[in-house]
Amino acid sequence: MLSAAVLLVTLHAPGGQPVYVNPQSVSSVREPQTVNRAHFAPGTRCALLMTNGQVISIAEDCATVRDKLSAKE
Repeated sequence: MLSAAVLLVTLHAPGGQPVYVNPQSVSSVREPQTVNRAHFAPGTRCALLMTNGQVISIAEDCATVRDKLSAKE
């Protein structure tokens, strides 16, 4: 039997609630553009684009998010 462990990274939504992310499911990490800020919750400092097409708003800055994601690889 083959089993695989998935290591999740804990980040936070703009409202402060924890968001658990599989680093292998993140396709892109981006700062919300000034033009598109209305599409994100207030307090969003980073947007994660996921392999399934979802976009997740994150309260941490993108440099911190990249560091946390790369530490789990």
